[in-house]
Parts: sequence; C-alpha cells; structure tokens
Amino acid sequence: MRYSTRFSDAVHILAYIAVFSDTDSVTSDILAASIETNPTNVRKIMGLLRQHGLIRTVNGRPKPTLSRPVEDITLYDVFTSVQGDTRLIEVDEHTNPRCIIGANIQQALEKEYARLQEAAENEMRHVTLADILRSISSSAVNADPDDKELVKAFL
Repeated sequence: MRYSTRFSDAVHILAYIAVFSDTDSVTSDILAASIETNPTNVRKIMGLLRQHGLIRTVNGRPKPTLSRPVEDITLYDVFTSVQGDTRLIEVDEHTNPRCIIGANIQQALEKEYARLQEAAENEMRHVTLADILRSISSSAVNADPDDKELVKAFL
C-alpha cells in the first residue's frame, strides 16, 4: 500500500516559506530539494495552498508568503487544503460477501473509522504551524548554524 505524503510536504513547504521568506528567493526548485521531490509536485501543492488562502504568490516571482501568521495556520487547515475530504483511514470495500467477516467488516469499521477521523481532525485543529516550527527549532539536527538562527529568530 502506498501512502500519500502530500500533507507532510505541504507542512514542510509552509514551514520553509515561514522561515526563509525574507531571503533572496524561495523557488519550487529549492523547496523540491528540501523535500526531495520534484518541482512540479511542489507547484501543485503550492497551488492548493494558494487556492485555500494559506499562501500568496505572484506569477514569475519566487517569493511566496504566508497569508496569515503561523499561530493561525493549523494542521487541519493544511490537511483540508491538500487532501480535501480524503479520510485518514479507509475501509477495504473488496471483501468476500459470502464470509461472515467479509460481509460485515465494512459496516463495523465505518462507525469506528468515522470516530477516529473526527478525533484526528479535532487534534489537528489544535496544532499550529508555530508549534511545528518550535519543534523544528528545539530538535534541529544537521542544520546550518545560520539556518538554525533563522528558525529561532522567526519564533
């Protein structure tokens, strides 16, 4: 099974923009190198973040900015921006209908998965981009000392 990293990549992009927005440029190439993905993927994610009002960009200018303070951007905002109404956990609908478990597992799991989804979304509403940046700052490893100072100065 393949898992999507779009949510994680979107938080990464927002954190990078927050910290490095006052530098010379924040390009999709630079972001892609930090995430270890391709620039097209970064541009797609940034397009979703822009559509949902989390960043501002100007065509032809490599200087995206956050649309609101890091304290006002929650993981829930980011998740819904890039994942839409995708659920965190999905029920396998391809089970054997002639088996007592296979015929009834979807219904049994739907209720529980809905409860877990709601709990996860509620938790995401309480974690901000500022929280993520504080965590990065306190646990920064393998970082350029100047970059560490940028993160600390930002907070």
